[in-house]
Amino acid sequence: MNHTPALAAFLADLSYPQLPEAVLDRTEELFLDWLGSALAGAGAHPVPLFERYAERMGPAGGDARILANGRATSAYFAALVNGASSHLVEQDDLHNSSVLHPGTVVFSAALAAAQALDASGQQLIVAAVAGYEAGIRIGEFMGRSHYRTFHTTATVGTLAAAVAVGKLLGFDQGQFVHLLGSAGTQAAGLWEFLRDAADSKQLHSAKAAADGVLAAYLTADGLTGAQNILEGEQGLAAGMSQDATPAKLSSQLGERWALLETSFKFHASCRHTHPAADALLRLMQREGLGHEQVASVVAHVHQAAIDVLGRVQVPSTVHQAKFSMGTVLGLIAVHGSAQLLEFRDLALSDPRVAAFREKVSMQLCPRIDAAYPAQWLGRVSVVSTDGRQLECAIDDPKGDPNNTLSRPELEAKFQRLLAFAGQRSPAQAEALIAQAWQLRQARSLRELV
Repeated sequence: MNHTPALAAFLADLSYPQLPEAVLDRTEELFLDWLGSALAGAGAHPVPLFERYAERMGPAGGDARILANGRATSAYFAALVNGASSHLVEQDDLHNSSVLHPGTVVFSAALAAAQALDASGQQLIVAAVAGYEAGIRIGEFMGRSHYRTFHTTATVGTLAAAVAVGKLLGFDQGQFVHLLGSAGTQAAGLWEFLRDAADSKQLHSAKAAADGVLAAYLTADGLTGAQNILEGEQGLAAGMSQDATPAKLSSQLGERWALLETSFKFHASCRHTHPAADALLRLMQREGLGHEQVASVVAHVHQAAIDVLGRVQVPSTVHQAKFSMGTVLGLIAVHGSAQLLEFRDLALSDPRVAAFREKVSMQLCPRIDAAYPAQWLGRVSVVSTDGRQLECAIDDPKGDPNNTLSRPELEAKFQRLLAFAGQRSPAQAEALIAQAWQLRQARSLRELV
């Protein structure tokens, strides 16, 4: 059975009245969370490189907006720069079982196209839901093997972004099939950059968002795409997966709203570090331990955490430090927090954090690995300097659907993100928060920011 037509039919038929109130609420929350990340990346390397490229190669004006600098441009270049900036500070959302950061690609593409098309807030919400629902299912379909080599937000993200823009353009079932074909054939993004502290992660999210716009606009003009790009003999799964599950593409469409399962990130680091960070923080608070009283820490993890985090031994940049389990746990142990300011000011310069990093190791746990990616379990074993052997377990890291961030917590996070980049005053941030909470009432999004 080819499951792509069923997915395409669902996307074509999706409409605002079908969306439950919980989905509407969560989409507004995910939008605010993405917007904060996009603004927080302003001015930080390598975002200005993308801005300069857009200035050189893009139009002098347009109806879409680059959030980092406020410049008007085309939807393509707005999506490109916003995709780069919103994935920089490691605070954008993540869906567990697909291992996809949907917001950074879906909203970057969808808002840019919505501004260019002068779409309403309701239209943006429907487009975002379509992008999340398709992207998450495609990520789940690609399986765990895909993530070992390929950065899912780059590969699957291209299709998720394309679907969101295709929905804004009013595609029918046949057009969505062509769209998936044109987006899927562009899908790319490899993890090798982590070894070198290279800037490729921002290129991944930027290109995924922009290529989604490219695929959608070309499809609207009649460009055809492969009809079985996901499941075909020479398609995405054939080239990029060893454990693809086609049935996941069409499972529970319109019944299970996968968008509701998306996690918000609390710590400003790779999501694979969060379960252990929460477990260590709870253990140290429970036992009244200071960092100097810890002799060693074992973070019990799933294999993907080792695959991604194990490549960073001694971080050389702040961004690379966010992919170092030892550095993240060092910030938690020494400073009680691994937020943006701790990474910027302390991750590479505090000798106590560096010393704690050397005490940390990761160990594959079969039970944790079996639960992943549906669950991201946190387990740490600590040996204290006085010889005590201590353990702590976390089943739902902070920000997960069962331990989600409330709206006041999301507002506080948004204020932190904007203050970090010096982008807006607290009053201006409050005005943006109010706009996000009223997204479904917006008649136009061109003056949103």
